[in-house]
Amino acid sequence: MVEYMNKITFEQFTHVMSFDINKQNACIEANFCLDDCLSYQDSWLGKLADSETGKDIYWFGLADDGSQAYSFESFEKFVDAKVFDGKTIKEIWDLISFFFIDTFGSYRQ
Repeated sequence: MVEYMNKITFEQFTHVMSFDINKQNACIEANFCLDDCLSYQDSWLGKLADSETGKDIYWFGLADDGSQAYSFESFEKFVDAKVFDGKTIKEIWDLISFFFIDTFGSYRQ
């Protein structure tokens, strides 16, 4: 686990999210915030395998109450989704600071 990490490049993020979770029977979770944005101070994203199909699911959990929970079938749809007040994660990348990025073994949705 990497704790209190600050910034990574989008290329590094893409590399992390390309980790083969099925081969390792794992999932990826990351806790992050958007700099100087009160709406996204304790947000989450990740990747896990669907327990029935084994396909990767990429997800965002942007609000504590679950009102901004989103899941996607591909990394491309995940990064192109306009879930940050009409913007994609790629568009706001420079504002993202990570608290941690972690992988957990033996996890399935």
